[in-house]
Amino acid sequence: MKARIFQKPKNAMQSGRAGTQRWMLEFAPAEPRKADPLMGWAGSGDTQRQLRLGFASRDEALAYAEREGLEVEIIPTPTRRLKIQAYADNFR
Repeated sequence: MKARIFQKPKNAMQSGRAGTQRWMLEFAPAEPRKADPLMGWAGSGDTQRQLRLGFASRDEALAYAEREGLEVEIIPTPTRRLKIQAYADNFR
């Protein structure tokens, strides 16, 4: 079974970074989604897709994946770029 380990990104709608230090483990989809004939909603019978596990560190997530025999892809955390700008720069 394939899975990916990544660090949660910051919510674009808020300035705070709460919860971004957690590492997440998500399973890769086992089957494609298909449209429901009655309502048209996309869905599948894959219940692993609904599961997302959170860990305090990357090493804990990797240890869990190795213990369970999962094939993992570790997605590195992108570097954080700060755009430092003064309020007066808005009026130049």
